[in-house]
Amino acid sequence: LRWSPWGRPGVKALVTAGLFVTTLWNMRLFLNPSKGSGKDSKHREPLVILVWEWPSKEVPNVSRDVCRELYGITGCQLTTERQLLHQANVVVFLHSRLQPGRDRLPKERLPGQNWVWVSLESPSNTRALAEWNQTFNWVMTYRQDSDIFMPYGKLVPNRSATVNIPAKTNLVSWVISNYHRTQKRAEVYKNLSKYLHVNIYGKANDKPLCKDCLLPTISKSKFYLAFENSIHRDYITEKLWRNSLLAGTVPVVLGPPRANYEQFVPADSFIHVNDFGSLEELATFLKTMNSSRYQQFFAWQRRFSVKLYTDWRERICTICTAYPHLPHGHLYPDLQSWFNS
Repeated sequence: LRWSPWGRPGVKALVTAGLFVTTLWNMRLFLNPSKGSGKDSKHREPLVILVWEWPSKEVPNVSRDVCRELYGITGCQLTTERQLLHQANVVVFLHSRLQPGRDRLPKERLPGQNWVWVSLESPSNTRALAEWNQTFNWVMTYRQDSDIFMPYGKLVPNRSATVNIPAKTNLVSWVISNYHRTQKRAEVYKNLSKYLHVNIYGKANDKPLCKDCLLPTISKSKFYLAFENSIHRDYITEKLWRNSLLAGTVPVVLGPPRANYEQFVPADSFIHVNDFGSLEELATFLKTMNSSRYQQFFAWQRRFSVKLYTDWRERICTICTAYPHLPHGHLYPDLQSWFNS
C-alpha cells in the first residue's frame, strides 16, 4: 500500500484494500456456502426404515421418534406402514415371516433402496433359504460377520467394581421348553444326570416359570446348563446372557468352541463342556468346587454388567447407526451358503 506523508494510507490505497477483502469474502462464501448461511444448505431428511412385518405378535407404536427417545439414535424413522414403501430407504424382512413364498415381498424395489434379511435363529432351525438368492442387500443376525451385528446380549463397562452373588440352595438347574432326544444337549444332559442332580424347569418338564419367576428361581443354583439347541459359530443366546450371567449363576455352556465364547465373555466367567475328558469329570468338578474357586467366576462383575437385546425397536434402530458404513448395491447371491458357512 502507498502511504500519505502523514503516515496513513491514501484514499486510493484504502479503496484497493477494501476491494481485495471483499473479493476474498465472496470467494469464501462460494467455496463454503453452508458456513456463510449459518446452517446446512441441504436439510438432512431422516432415514426411513420400513419393517415389512413386525417380528413380534404385538406391534408397538413407532409413530414417534422412538430411536431418539429410547436409544439416543437420531435421524432414524421407523414405520410399519407399507404405503410408505416408496419413501423407505431400508426395508426389513424377518425370515420367519417370509415363509412360505415370495408373494409376501413387495412387487418392486426402488432404485437405491436396500432390503435387509433378519434372523435370530441358527441355520439348523432356518428353512427355505435357497429361494432368496439375489434378493437381499444386507443381513442382520447374531453372526459377527453380519452387515448389521445383532447379538442376544453383551457385556458393557461398569465402574461399580462390586460383585453380587445370590444365595445358593442347589447345585445345577436347567430351563428347557423344547426337548428333543436327537439334539446334542439332550444327550449331554442324559449322561451328565447320571453323576449329579439337575433341577429342571420349563414346559418340557411341566414346570413352566412365569416371566418374573425365571431369574429368581435360576439364581438359587450355583450352575446353569446354558445348552444351545444347535451348535453354530457365534450362536450364543439368552441361555448365557440372561439365564446365567444376569441371573448370577455360573454358565456351563454347550455350543460353539471355547475360543468363540471368549470373543464375547472373559475366559474365567464360564465352564465349557469340552473342557473335560468326560461328563463324569465335569460332574466331579462342579460338586467339589470350593467357595474361593467359585467366587472367581464372578470377577467379571467388577468391570462389566450384562446388557440384553430384547426390544425389536432397539435392534432395528441400530440399522441407522450402521447405515453410513454399509456397502450399497450389493446382493447376496447365495444366502443359504453364507448362513451355513
